[in-house]
Amino acid sequence: MNDNTCAACDCELDEQAISISVGGHTVEVCCEECAQKLREADVRP
Repeated sequence: MNDNTCAACDCELDEQAISISVGGHTVEVCCEECAQKLREADVRP
């Protein structure tokens, strides 16, 4: 994965990229759907 691809699906990021915090790190995703997938994957007991 490189800096200009979505952290969830590896699609190219554009000006509409969304930054979210996952596991204490800020990552960029291409859409709200990918953001939600990463948020759900980051749920801790």
